[in-house]
Amino acid sequence: MAIEYAAGGNLTDYIRVNRRLSDPVIKDFTRMILQGLVSVHDHGYVHCDLKPVNLLLFPRYDQETWYCSYELKISDFGLTVKAGDESVCWEASSPFVGTPLYMSPESVREGTTVEKTLDLWSLGCVVLEMYNGKHPWLGVCVDDIKSRLLGGNAPEITESVPCDARLFMEKCFAREHGERGSASELLLHPFLNGERKVTDEAAGGVRRRVGLRIRKPPSRFEDITTHGPKQKARLRKGPL
Repeated sequence: MAIEYAAGGNLTDYIRVNRRLSDPVIKDFTRMILQGLVSVHDHGYVHCDLKPVNLLLFPRYDQETWYCSYELKISDFGLTVKAGDESVCWEASSPFVGTPLYMSPESVREGTTVEKTLDLWSLGCVVLEMYNGKHPWLGVCVDDIKSRLLGGNAPEITESVPCDARLFMEKCFAREHGERGSASELLLHPFLNGERKVTDEAAGGVRRRVGLRIRKPPSRFEDITTHGPKQKARLRKGPL
């Protein structure tokens, strides 16, 4: 079995290196996540475990401009279920299935059906993590997270988050799952429809420029990562 190699690692790695991501990069990544969710949901499934470690990054290099762009793809469909199926994962006597940090309120209620909007709550948690550079519910134990979710409470959105992003996350964190809309509708949210980045639509995903530029073509790439405003490329020495 051949598996595509994600040379850029996952979104958890990217956040660990860059800490709080820039607003344009967050919007680009959010669009790509939503585009992936549209495909999953259109096929009648719910991912049920959307989180940064399951979002893989594939760097692409423009040979003319030497920009590095990232194509983001959703991975790990081990907990995926059919939309509308009854949730049997969250019975009180059973351990958690999935990741509590990114769970929705309906995920911890017994006897509920699994809806596509479950993934949108998780998306809100991912967006919040990209802005804060740290996990949602940081410092809260698993039992307390479950209690807060049962009360319909969402992770706190910090004051530093821009207004349009706050409104987007509040939509994702709506207590009534029907008020979250759909992945297709969220793609039209004002948060994602301000000033757009240049987009190169390619087979298998959407590639977007994220601002990394190399003035001279290197002899060989070992790895390329961004480091905040001062972006660098680590190059392997030696001829090709």
